[in-house]
Amino acid sequence: MTPADSSRRIGLARALSKLGYCSRSKAFDLIRTGRVSLNGGICRDPEAPARSERDRIEVDGKEITPQAKVYLMLNKPRGVVTTASDEKGRETVYAYLGDGLPWIAPVGRLDKASEGLLLLTNDSEWAACLLAPKTHLDKTYHVQIGAGADAALIQSITKGVTTDDGTFLRAKSVQILRSGEKNTWLEIVLDEGKNRHIRRMLAQLGVTVLRLLRVAIGPLLLGDLPKGASRSLTDGDKRALDRALRLDSAVGVGRQRTSQAGQSGKSGRRR
Repeated sequence: MTPADSSRRIGLARALSKLGYCSRSKAFDLIRTGRVSLNGGICRDPEAPARSERDRIEVDGKEITPQAKVYLMLNKPRGVVTTASDEKGRETVYAYLGDGLPWIAPVGRLDKASEGLLLLTNDSEWAACLLAPKTHLDKTYHVQIGAGADAALIQSITKGVTTDDGTFLRAKSVQILRSGEKNTWLEIVLDEGKNRHIRRMLAQLGVTVLRLLRVAIGPLLLGDLPKGASRSLTDGDKRALDRALRLDSAVGVGRQRTSQAGQSGKSGRRR
């Protein structure tokens, strides 16, 4: 962060998120309930102008200082929900993370029935870049469908369909990985992401999804990371993603990421 950036005023809720303390929505709740003070005074306005690196921001009387940036990848198992807590008591992705981590949030979502590569971070600005529609960052999925696949189906997927609610859904590319009599594995690449994009698109074409596995986000591959395991992104992983996002290489993970203290021996373990 440059000196100019650190002096820029942003909303107080965003400042708390930028410091890596909590999500912006959680920050809104904390501020509105009077638990946050700005430069010595209680502030109940989430949009109150603040400078995350210069102003004194406290939650419940404790000063909030910038957290070291954490970037993790998780091989999300099927049947696990991508949320911090679930009102139905279902298992969440946080059950598969190491101990001693600061607040981190998923970058986007994989629905309960889907599995594979999921990123988590406390770098809210970086996460927003990954999710921004204008970046068109490729996401690659291996999808097992309960049907054969022919040229007509491939063409329909890449040409796109309009769902019953008027949403237009398409894939950037599709190829057949392997095919049997009753099911087919497809590799589907999206450069945009709408809610349950692949499932809704295929359902509109009368095709049932049996399994859906995300295997890559941009240049970052799931690789051989075991199901249910997590690991920190390497410097090379982070730089490759930043290049794909066209971010300044100076934002490299080496100067921002957390030390591995509290993670060695935990990242990569299964639960």
